[in-house]
Amino acid sequence: MAVKIRLRRMGKKKAPFYRIVVADSRDKRDGRFIEEIGTYDPNQEPSAYKIDEEAAKKWLQVGAQPTDVVSRLFKQAGIEK
Repeated sequence: MAVKIRLRRMGKKKAPFYRIVVADSRDKRDGRFIEEIGTYDPNQEPSAYKIDEEAAKKWLQVGAQPTDVVSRLFKQAGIEK
């Protein structure tokens, strides 16, 4: 099972809001997920994000792969692999 840390789209049309979730790579983008570890709101200026650092580090150690956007958010938050 390949586990990914990725964004799950929420919100309404043209006003997206994302949850950062840990999910099996084979599941749909907005489908099942294992754990929710944060949120990301690109509509705010500057864009706001909140990440549970402990959970993120735990999943990275176990081998979960973050997507490009999520890894950028982790860098901003100071979470390293």
